[in-house]
Formats: sequence, C-alpha cells, structure tokens
Amino acid sequence: MKPRLREHYDTQVVPKLVDEFGFENPMEIPQLEKIVLNVGLGSAKDEPKLLDSVVAELALISGQQPIVTRARKSVSNFALREGMPVGVKVTLRGARMYEFMDRYVSTAIPRVRDFRGLNSRAFDGRGNYTVGVREQMIFPEIDYDDIVRVHGMDITFVTTTDKDDEALALLREMGMPFRGETPVVV
Repeated sequence: MKPRLREHYDTQVVPKLVDEFGFENPMEIPQLEKIVLNVGLGSAKDEPKLLDSVVAELALISGQQPIVTRARKSVSNFALREGMPVGVKVTLRGARMYEFMDRYVSTAIPRVRDFRGLNSRAFDGRGNYTVGVREQMIFPEIDYDDIVRVHGMDITFVTTTDKDDEALALLREMGMPFRGETPVVV
C-alpha cells in the first residue's frame, strides 16, 4: 500500500509542478529523495546514558535504527579524540520517508508553541531544505517521562532538483506550512 503523502504527490503535486514550471520530461519533475534527521551531542562523550536515550528516541521517531556518528579528528580544545561519539543520525527513504513527512507536517508541527510558519529562505542553494527542531517532545511518539534531557535536531529534506524555487514549490504542495502562506491541506 502506498503512503498517503506519496499518493498525494502522484495525483496532485506532479500536475501542479508541471503547470507551474512547464516540465516536458517526467524525470525533470522534482521529488523528495531522502530525509535526514541529525542530533548533535557534544556531551555524549561524558554521558553514555544520554547517547543511548537519544538513539532510542530517534528510533521511535523515525521507525528505523539510527547510527552513532563519531569524531573524524581529535580536537584538544574540546577534549575530543578521534572515534568518540558526537551525534546520532538516521536517513529515511521510500515509504518511511513519506510516512515521516506526513507525521511531521500533520502532527508534530502543530504541537510547536508559538508557531508562525517555517522560513522559506532556509534552502541551501541546491534545492535542499533544513529545519531545526528545538525539542524532541513535539513528536507524539516521545513519552515525556522517559526523557533524559531535552535536545533538538536538524531535519533535512533532500530533493532531486538543484533549484530552490522548484524545491520550495514541491515542499509547499506537499503540505509544509511556510510563513505568510496558507498551508495546503493533504
């Protein structure tokens, strides 16, 4: 069974993007390639229990097992040695990617306090969009009583296009609520 957001992409987003940008080849139409969730933990070397809890929380949020990222070089000013854990990340593709984006847009973003919309200028110049989340508690999968420490994360939406305006149109049509615009209901 196709995820709900993938069905929405195929039936409604693709025709709107073709009308807006005049794509002739179906391979030109931008689509989501992957979503990367990244949690940086500078204090992971001192608190191994924190690292384990972040791995478990990211596994709950994403639906797949994250990997622990390690330092590539030693930095004496930070008391960091090569190979020490410095973060946790997970890359979502396919059905899990669409399911995560659907949950993020429809349940997690509305739980953010004082939310006024996402910044539409946070693209990297290559069609990728990164948003920072201040608290992991906006995700309904996280139980408040099991949290060791509140932490944030970066969520990067990687698209197949290299143009920011095409990626913005894609994400807007997929339901991302950008500032100053009425959100598309999926």
